[in-house]
Amino acid sequence: MQNVMQRVQGLDWPGLRESIQEKGYALTPEVLTAKQCRGLVELYGCDQGFRSHIVMQRYRFGRGEYKYFDYPLPPVVQEIRETCFPHLAPVANRWNEQLGAEERFPETHEAFLKSCRKQGQTRATPLLLHYEAGGFNCLHQDIYGELAFPLQMTCFLSQAGEDYEGGEFVLL
Repeated sequence: MQNVMQRVQGLDWPGLRESIQEKGYALTPEVLTAKQCRGLVELYGCDQGFRSHIVMQRYRFGRGEYKYFDYPLPPVVQEIRETCFPHLAPVANRWNEQLGAEERFPETHEAFLKSCRKQGQTRATPLLLHYEAGGFNCLHQDIYGELAFPLQMTCFLSQAGEDYEGGEFVLL
C-alpha cells in the first residue's frame, strides 16, 4: 500500500496544473485513506495539537467551528503540504508573472516557510472544520501577513451519504 507522499507524487500533476490554470481548481483522486481521514477527524475532539479554536458564529464567519493546527503538524498534513508545494508553486509563479507581480515562490515548502518566518509569519495555517446540520462557512480569504500562497488544498474527511447528507462546496 502506498503512503501519502507516494499517492501525491503519483497524481497527474501536468493535468492538475492545466485544470487549475484553465478552471481555477482541480480535483484529485483520493489522497488519504479512510483510516487517515478517521484519524484526522478524531483529532478534532482533542485540544492538544491545536493553536486556536474558532466558533464561526461569534465572528459572523458562518455556522460551525474550526481549529487551527499548531506545529508540529500531524505527519499526514505535513507530508501533503511538502509533497504538493513543488507541484503547485509553478502555477502560483505563472499567475504572478501574468499579473506582472515580481514575487516568485521557491521550489520547496520549507523554503517558503523560511521566507514566512523572516517576515514574522510563524503560525500554522492548516485547520480542521466541523459542521453540524445547517452549518456553513461564509466566503472569505484567510491572509496571515505579507506573504501568501495563492492556492489552497481541501481534503474532505467525511463521506457524503455516510457521515452527512446534502452540502455544497463553493469556490470563487
